[in-house]
Amino acid sequence: MQVRIAHDAPTAARAGALVVPVFSDGELTGAAKAVDEALGGAIADVIASGEIKGKLAELALVHAKDHSFHRVLVVGLGESGKLEAKSLARYAGAAVRYLGRRNIGEIAVALPPQAKGHELAFASFVAEGAIAGAFDTTMYQAKPDKKTAVDTVVVLSDGFDVKGIEAGVNRGTILGESVNFARRLALTPANDMTPTILADEASKAARTFGLDVDVFDEARIRDEKMGSFLSVAQGSVQPPKFIVMRYNGDPGSKELLALVGKGITFDTGGISLKPPDRMEEMKYDMSGGAGVIAAMCAIGRLRPKMNVVGLVPATENMPGGKATKPGDIVKAMNGTTIEVINTDAEGRLILADALCYANKLGATKIVDAATLTGACVIALGHAASAVVTNDDAFVKSFLATAEPSGERYWHMPLYEDYTSAMKSDIADLKNTGGRAAGTLTAGAFLKTFVGETPWLHLDIAGTAYLDNESAWQAKGPTGTPVRAMVALVEALAGSPVIHANGAAKVGA
Repeated sequence: MQVRIAHDAPTAARAGALVVPVFSDGELTGAAKAVDEALGGAIADVIASGEIKGKLAELALVHAKDHSFHRVLVVGLGESGKLEAKSLARYAGAAVRYLGRRNIGEIAVALPPQAKGHELAFASFVAEGAIAGAFDTTMYQAKPDKKTAVDTVVVLSDGFDVKGIEAGVNRGTILGESVNFARRLALTPANDMTPTILADEASKAARTFGLDVDVFDEARIRDEKMGSFLSVAQGSVQPPKFIVMRYNGDPGSKELLALVGKGITFDTGGISLKPPDRMEEMKYDMSGGAGVIAAMCAIGRLRPKMNVVGLVPATENMPGGKATKPGDIVKAMNGTTIEVINTDAEGRLILADALCYANKLGATKIVDAATLTGACVIALGHAASAVVTNDDAFVKSFLATAEPSGERYWHMPLYEDYTSAMKSDIADLKNTGGRAAGTLTAGAFLKTFVGETPWLHLDIAGTAYLDNESAWQAKGPTGTPVRAMVALVEALAGSPVIHANGAAKVGA
């Protein structure tokens, strides 16, 4: 999809459809008011009829036969006084999905009046949301029944700062494409997304976007003494890969942020086999790794002044003849011994060695992301990801940066009780602490491998994919945590684009 800018006023836009925002307050303003006047009150009539009340992502289509835009799609943005720039992603995404299914190829999008002075952030979310809304989940269908026809989105700049909109469209395009890259990696079935293929995808993308990349084979992984990682990989005929992507945006600095993502390309549960119901969804168990790869690509394109390394341990978890058995004891890179109680608690085993390797590289901050525990879905549903940390200041800054990105995170405690629950009778640790507080005992396990380095663990089990489509997003992988990771890097680099340019509540 192409997102470009036109200097036309909304009433002069030339496109298959014009998209204008309305609010639940009832009063028409900005583009909606001007277009309503040009249409003889048609938008006001739709609102008065109750067909649309202005709630976020509500839609109503008005035909405009004698105008250059042919149709007007009225899209709700909620209460005008509570507008946040991130809502523009849903605004644009909903428009693309609705109009694209009606065979409209080019649409023009009007910004709300509140974008004045916040053009970069608002335009960024429009571009990101439009591209994400066009994501194609029908790649394996001979005759797709839900493919969107929209290939061009035009952001109307009349009355706004053009340079701000240009910068926003550029950023939003990069972010939207990166989010969709993560979604494509996660959506691809495991027979077409093995650890080797995932590493090849990461290598190709890294070279395209100016990143350094190194992929460890099994021999190199063994040389690094990553016994915890290899214990998960040994049941599969597919060889494991350890993906290292580097962006050196500030060579004179010793600061290094490590982004670590779980890359289980398929999870059967191993010897502790999962129930067959919905096991096909376990191709999504590499969503954390896909998110790290995609975030690194976005960082390579945005070029912030920050050093970042992305680490993805990639393997299948299979119940083969050589598979790790419950009761086996394995040794992590830092010498910690682990009693494997349940082979389906494998994500923490591969992350353990990746976290150790982040410290070996000299990381000064670490963020890991993983579809780690079903307990997280029980605790938070699909509304938010869990965050646990060993550094309160770091988590506060992350939450402040992530919230305006559109991704939700909830800080959960990491009491000593959870660490005690992970102690083994015969090894240093065991890999599961039972059903109680499963998300937090998993976090306590991971904490062992980061030492004193400020660290965040993001459990995205409930947010990495959707069971049902929404008005603005297709069913399936969501691209979480790409947006938050990119926003964090921008903030650490001293250029927090969305936070400093209106992504918080307008007027706040």
